[in-house]
Amino acid sequence: MVKKLSRLSASAAVLVTALTAALAPAPSPASTPAETPSMTAASAAVSSSLDNARIAAHFDLASGRTPENIALAPDGDAYVTFAAGRQVAKVSRDGTTRILATLPKPADGGVRTPVLGFPLTVGITRAHDGTLYFLYATGTADLTGVWRLRPGGRPERIAALPAGGLPNGLALDARTRTLYVTDSVLGTIWRVPATGGTATAWSTAPELASTGFLGANGLKVHHGAVWAGNLDRGTVVRIPVLPGGHAGEARIRATGLPGIDDFAFTGHGDRLLATLNGTGQVALVQGDGSHSIVLTGAAGLQNPTAVALRGRTVYVTSAAYVTGQDPNLLLARLNDQRHTTTHPAYRGRRAR
Repeated sequence: MVKKLSRLSASAAVLVTALTAALAPAPSPASTPAETPSMTAASAAVSSSLDNARIAAHFDLASGRTPENIALAPDGDAYVTFAAGRQVAKVSRDGTTRILATLPKPADGGVRTPVLGFPLTVGITRAHDGTLYFLYATGTADLTGVWRLRPGGRPERIAALPAGGLPNGLALDARTRTLYVTDSVLGTIWRVPATGGTATAWSTAPELASTGFLGANGLKVHHGAVWAGNLDRGTVVRIPVLPGGHAGEARIRATGLPGIDDFAFTGHGDRLLATLNGTGQVALVQGDGSHSIVLTGAAGLQNPTAVALRGRTVYVTSAAYVTGQDPNLLLARLNDQRHTTTHPAYRGRRAR
């Protein structure tokens, strides 16, 4: 491990230290031996739900290119945030990576960034017109917040968020042109107009709070509700959007998902795929909250951070925060005839 750490930038090393302590693999209380297969070479796809797993792109760990979140374009290109590099990048279908923006480093180097102690780019989402929205956490009031990057433009902050928090997950409700942001330190979901402006606390439900490291993390808008994963608690929380846009009662929909970082709905009801950062796995969570492991480190996962779907293609980013080996982008196929994607380009059509 010492040799691995020596190859990292200082900021990435800080993150490794924090995550090693907080995300040490632990057995899930909701899992059974049948749900947790051994990590052998034969278990690259440990369930018929996902197959054909392959690494589509490798990233440079020493440069801080640790992919934290992902957004997809209809043509199959992917947009990722590199947390330790303070960057937003485009990964083409052939695996070519192009840096679109590098955010300014705070004057103090980001040492006041809560929990982690360095500045990082986190959640990202893409609007229909190609505009990218993403989050930047620095521990400083002048830079922390929601940022926007229009095609061919330059990054600009459109909404400030508390410097004492850690904005992490980001989702866009295209119908209401509203952005939702999870704050992993303050246990809050913020609401921000997509046009920019003042952020308002939409929900501070206790289910969003951390237990010492990071709470509310991954975020999605789905079926009239805002869904959030809680990394510390290993849960998925659903909060309905009430008339007038207010938050309803938070309810836990899944448990036993240690280190859940991000998730994406498969298009079949409330079923979702979730990345378990600490254990290096991807779980398939059914609508009733039960789950099974469908990808492991044998497929190439290295502390998976985010997941997205386009058609039947599953994209999984790995940041190698703890393994210190190979941050990458993995592709797999969702082998399910019932599947229909929620991507706007496919809505209403059966996946091919």
